[in-house]
Amino acid sequence: MPCARRRCAAGAIAVGLRAVRPVSAGAQAAAAAPQDGRSAEEGRRLRPVRRTRPPRRRWPWWVELPVMVVVGLLVALLVKTCLFQVFTIPSGSMENTLRIGDRVAVNKAVSLFGWKPKPGEPVVFKDPGGWLPAQTTDTGLTSGAVGDALSFVGLLPPKGDKYLVKRVIATGGQTVQCNGSTLRVDGRPVSEPYLHPGNDSCEGLDFGPVTVPSGYVWVEGDHRSDSSDSRYHQEGPGGGAVPVADVVGPASAVIWPLGHADWFGWTGN
Repeated sequence: MPCARRRCAAGAIAVGLRAVRPVSAGAQAAAAAPQDGRSAEEGRRLRPVRRTRPPRRRWPWWVELPVMVVVGLLVALLVKTCLFQVFTIPSGSMENTLRIGDRVAVNKAVSLFGWKPKPGEPVVFKDPGGWLPAQTTDTGLTSGAVGDALSFVGLLPPKGDKYLVKRVIATGGQTVQCNGSTLRVDGRPVSEPYLHPGNDSCEGLDFGPVTVPSGYVWVEGDHRSDSSDSRYHQEGPGGGAVPVADVVGPASAVIWPLGHADWFGWTGN
């Protein structure tokens, strides 16, 4: 009987030890898991997944090419309208500063900031009337509709309208005169280092003093012996002067040919 009591006591102690055995971390996590029938793996699968964008679909080349051409023409039209426009020099009246066939970039943007022509600046202007002879019709590759379209967007010099390039000598309200070989503006001699070699300021044509009307400019070519300019049109409107409204802008640069490329400054001065 004493042995039976000892076995029972040992069994009770063993049961107690099992009852107070420490619980492992995994068992604790399992116990703390939600009791709604979902496992931890299922919880992870139910989280929102960030989706990546599919790669952008490219247009075929036969669609991209016309679009690029149209965009390029629109950019060229914007540049011509607001920034620069290209003109071709048709004569030698501005030699040696500008030569026959030079492509000149005219800065039109300066007019947006209040620019007005000043003495010494080469400018491009529309023919005031009768300054240019009749032009021959172009029969090359750039004639017809193709040439008209390229001229419209500014990739070729303008067609139909007649333009000239000369240097501003005096502006509205100033007096200009030339005697012997000296050019004077408001009575003061003008230094002209840009003149064609062998030419002087008057080249045998004395005139003045002439007062330039307000809103006009007096212009002459650098090649005085080969320039039909304000000196030769004193019987016309403005007394030979050109309306400022007809001035496109200052010649800022020669862009072609590359061998004669030059930069004259934003206002050509």
